[in-house]
Amino acid sequence: MMVRLSRRSLVLAAAVLPVAGLAACNRGGGRDRIAVSFHNMAEPFFVVMRRELMDEAETLGVEVSVLDGQANSAKQSADIEAALVQGVKGVILAPTDVNALAPAVNSVLKESLPIITVDRRIEGASAPVAHVGADNVAGGRLMVEWIVRTRPQGARIVLLTGQPGSSSAIDRTRGVKEALAKAGPSYALVAEQSANWSRDQGLTVTQNILTSLGGSRPDVILAENDDMAFGAIEALRTAGVTGVSVLGFDATPEALGMIRSGAMALTVEQSPSRQIRTALRQIVGSIRDGGALTSVSIEPVVITRETLSSAERLNEVA
Repeated sequence: MMVRLSRRSLVLAAAVLPVAGLAACNRGGGRDRIAVSFHNMAEPFFVVMRRELMDEAETLGVEVSVLDGQANSAKQSADIEAALVQGVKGVILAPTDVNALAPAVNSVLKESLPIITVDRRIEGASAPVAHVGADNVAGGRLMVEWIVRTRPQGARIVLLTGQPGSSSAIDRTRGVKEALAKAGPSYALVAEQSANWSRDQGLTVTQNILTSLGGSRPDVILAENDDMAFGAIEALRTAGVTGVSVLGFDATPEALGMIRSGAMALTVEQSPSRQIRTALRQIVGSIRDGGALTSVSIEPVVITRETLSSAERLNEVA
């Protein structure tokens, strides 16, 4: 079963997820402990997710062990295996790679423990694994649809993709390319390269692309996260190139500030807070009451200067 949630419905849905009996739990012993393995804590998206996780864990009365995968599938797998030995009651996973974490997931399933993925899905496990995350295919499409609306005569587009093997990168790229195919040949993808979700690589990759394009600058740089977009903006500034629309994904406070100033055109909001809180409530409900885990698809929202006031994290902008 898949539940699709818009931003408006998420607040209501949180109240009906399977978390009955939370306040009455742990009276006879220690708190239930849940392992939460994030792809890479160096990325701002997961820093926010961790903050929201800790707040929700306190509300629900559980202990969480946060594991930093450091963008390394082998480390992430080893961390999960170690957590099982230490006796965790459930696992939340944001996998670095869509396939590489399947053996570790199977170890969790073998122990009959609840596991749910967040932000990034998993494939190849021995049984279906519930997933809470944004509809990244839709997010990619929304970015291109904005380009088509704002540049009706066509555009030369550079695409900065995320880490290879990440389901977020796979799905956003799919959405982008589906929408470009629908838009027609006047919307040309003139360069595509991974910058591995990194600001530094976003800078160097964009510099190399600008050099390779010579005097024929792009109209749009579409980055699959905000950090890569920030690197692209710096590359454009250093090269003295103007008139290029830069698009990102994650709606971080820094991105919102750049949209406000005009340095960035668009970002896509996918609510790390709602993702992790929804996932944790489901895991806790499963541990305490045996509730079934359900996949939840969060509807992405385009944030531009015109819609900036609706951004979830606008109050964090400096």
